[in-house]
Amino acid sequence: MAAAQIVLDTNVLLAGLRSRRGASFRMLSAIGRSTKFEINLSVPLVLEYEDAAKRKSKELGLTHQDIDTILDYLCAVGNHQEIFYLWRPLLTDPKDELVLELAVAAGCESIVTFNARDFRAATQFGIGVESPQSFLRRIGEVE
Repeated sequence: MAAAQIVLDTNVLLAGLRSRRGASFRMLSAIGRSTKFEINLSVPLVLEYEDAAKRKSKELGLTHQDIDTILDYLCAVGNHQEIFYLWRPLLTDPKDELVLELAVAAGCESIVTFNARDFRAATQFGIGVESPQSFLRRIGEVE
């Protein structure tokens, strides 16, 4: 079975960096190690990850260098996707648009987020929207 192709919303990344408990941390820990899923990245999404994480670095207990190291790792193991088209606005939050655009361009099956309500339009493209917990449960990483 092929690995599930997903995009992680920024809120999942931040939650995983904030606490070593919970599904978000489990997802981050499995990136590049699990054969059950792969993350997809674009330049705009990585820049969004960087901006959000560095703005909250003190709250996360991380230095900017720590964040750079984490992002370097994600870029090394993630699938890189160029975005050739934009159809904005489709969602209420412009920062969510880049997540949806990436998911469509990469042919992802899911966007993993805590804000499913914000991604209702993803269903138009056949993309599921699920929480880290439900995603990990669906792929058999947790019970």
